[in-house]
Amino acid sequence: MTAVLLGVLFDGIAYGMLLFLISLGLSVTMGLMGFVNLAHGAFAMFGGYVAVVLMQRAGWPFLATLPAAFVLVGLASVVLERVLYRRLYRRGPLDQVLFTIGLTFMAIAGITWYFGPTQQPVALPRFLQGQMSLFGLQVGVYRLFLIVFGLATAAAVVLGIERTRFGARIRAAVDNPVMATGVGISVGGVFAVTFALGSGLAGVGGALGIQLLGLDPAFPLKYLVFFLVVVAVGGLGSVTGTLLAACLIGIFDVAGKYFMPEVGAFIIYAVMVALLMWRPHGLLGKRA
Repeated sequence: MTAVLLGVLFDGIAYGMLLFLISLGLSVTMGLMGFVNLAHGAFAMFGGYVAVVLMQRAGWPFLATLPAAFVLVGLASVVLERVLYRRLYRRGPLDQVLFTIGLTFMAIAGITWYFGPTQQPVALPRFLQGQMSLFGLQVGVYRLFLIVFGLATAAAVVLGIERTRFGARIRAAVDNPVMATGVGISVGGVFAVTFALGSGLAGVGGALGIQLLGLDPAFPLKYLVFFLVVVAVGGLGSVTGTLLAACLIGIFDVAGKYFMPEVGAFIIYAVMVALLMWRPHGLLGKRA
């Protein structure tokens, strides 16, 4: 029984790391930039299709597609941010929701037209397949890779925000954009780069998630609620909170579906309600 519990815990954390990688950018855009971007899942989907195309048509190895997904999704998001998104920064949340959900449906239609409605397969390299023994527990190599990758990403983002000059500019632009502009910080440029980094991480998460989450044109809508739950539970703009919430949601979702398959799909919503009743601003969120 102990081995089963540890296995469920391990799989839940691996699943949570995927949710973290994709949800982090949404937490940043909503918490730091004050923009409700419901098209965030479309960026993750785009990253997944970038990986599929590079592997199937260009013969790239799987790991090489990850930086490509990050760069291409990040560049695409910059174009959208400069051309479309920035016009809605000062608009209300309803305008932002309607606009971004419209973009999501457009992305779904475009992907369906070009790639078709079927699931896209991906072949992992041999060294990421199979299982290995970790402290006496048999664990999936790919899930272990996801956990290590997610923790490394979280550490890099936290250090980037708290220890670098660009991170100081982000904090200044968020706390007082007028003052930041007065001291020579390009608030618009900072927001564009931040938006690109968050979207790029979503693209990497989408590529990494093909094996576990699947990839089809319905991806942005299928998992949008999961991303929103992670952001709400973790607290807007909190990297550590998003990581903690993603792991909790991943563990409860996997455990619920394993031990109570009849109601497992509803477990995460009960957990979300309970946590938000306890911490209305999220686990590590700040009061407005």
